[in-house]
Amino acid sequence: MNTKVRKLTELAVLTAVSLIIFVIELQIPNPFPIPGIKLGLANIITVYAVYHYKAHEVAMIVTVRLILGAVFGGNYMALIYSAAGAFLCLLGMLLLKRWIDERHLWIASVLGAVLHNTGQMIAALLILRTPQLLLYYPFLLVSGCLAGAFTGLCAQFVTARLKNFKK
Repeated sequence: MNTKVRKLTELAVLTAVSLIIFVIELQIPNPFPIPGIKLGLANIITVYAVYHYKAHEVAMIVTVRLILGAVFGGNYMALIYSAAGAFLCLLGMLLLKRWIDERHLWIASVLGAVLHNTGQMIAALLILRTPQLLLYYPFLLVSGCLAGAFTGLCAQFVTARLKNFKK
């Protein structure tokens, strides 16, 4: 198979899987009384992709997932917050992968979650112009660290399994 076609197919499959995970997660009721807190399971694919694909390829996966996720979720306003968080997270993880190896994906994922929450908070402050939102930030950080550790460990597990699968 042509290498370009193979790469495009891999990126399409990763995008589809992340979108499916995102849509399934939308169906799970939020067990926390704080809005906006969720596991972010689709980020398992993003964390994996950061370590196995070029930056622009991962950005394509994230962009398509964000846009289609907003369409399927019916929440277009959330796209602004999601994009701010996702791209700050992506930028941070692309930089972090220089220092954090693949055996420690969960660390990059935790730091990525902190950046994601930071991007969302910045977007909310710019749009809503309500400084009281900063009181919400510590809760986002704690939940983001826990969710980031979970998704990072999942990505680490997926990476290990795929290495065995490709052999």
